[in-house]
Amino acid sequence: MLELRGIHKYYNPGTINEMCLFQDFNLTIDKGEFVSVVGSNGSGKTSMLNIICGSIPVEAGHILIDGKDITKEKEFKRNRKIGRVYQNPAMGTCPSMTILENMSLADNKGKIYGLSRGTNKARIDYYRENLAQLGLGLEDKLDVKVGSLSGGQRQAMALLMSTMTPIEFLILDEHTAALDPKTADLIMELTDKVVKEKQLTTIMVTHNLRYAVEYGNRLIMMHQGECVIDKKGKEKEEVSTDEILKVFNEISIECGN
Repeated sequence: MLELRGIHKYYNPGTINEMCLFQDFNLTIDKGEFVSVVGSNGSGKTSMLNIICGSIPVEAGHILIDGKDITKEKEFKRNRKIGRVYQNPAMGTCPSMTILENMSLADNKGKIYGLSRGTNKARIDYYRENLAQLGLGLEDKLDVKVGSLSGGQRQAMALLMSTMTPIEFLILDEHTAALDPKTADLIMELTDKVVKEKQLTTIMVTHNLRYAVEYGNRLIMMHQGECVIDKKGKEKEEVSTDEILKVFNEISIECGN
């Protein structure tokens, strides 16, 4: 279980540009939930992910995982339990290294390297098996540098690499936004498969309302640092894209957009 309790987050505190994004924000995500998060720019979606991952601090409040307070825990320590895929495919992989070297890095997440070889040849068949599941032919291109791959291939690799080691949470930060529609659909199908097979608690921020409605078992809409819609279970199953779009448009009109 992941809990955000009484979160306060200010940007540019003490300046003329001070802005309060979260004020006493609370959210509980149960184990195994796949939560789709939608909302306009500036609603707090990505900031919430950054707070969970430890990328940015909070002024007040607590972040808890299974009852343990991790508010002061460093980002690299949280990453042992959290896998994250970013909007930019380049952020989840190292372009100057080969597919094999990237897989080796992901395989060694959280481990001490010492002076041993960076690539364990005994694991090559394991990497090939994992890559073959993507259906992109990458298992036959282990010596190819990742920078030469397409955005979709790199994002598929980033998703695979983020879940290679045992994790509890998968954070998806608009991970299909930079892809063409066909490739985005492929990545979403792959995402759903990985989440179900590994039984990961997942938070997916997306601007694609269709994905938010079709995938996952809970849907949240954020606005000005608050959850204005929170549907789960049967309510989530019955929600439609038009319904979410209507609320989105109403909020936009109220804000003068």
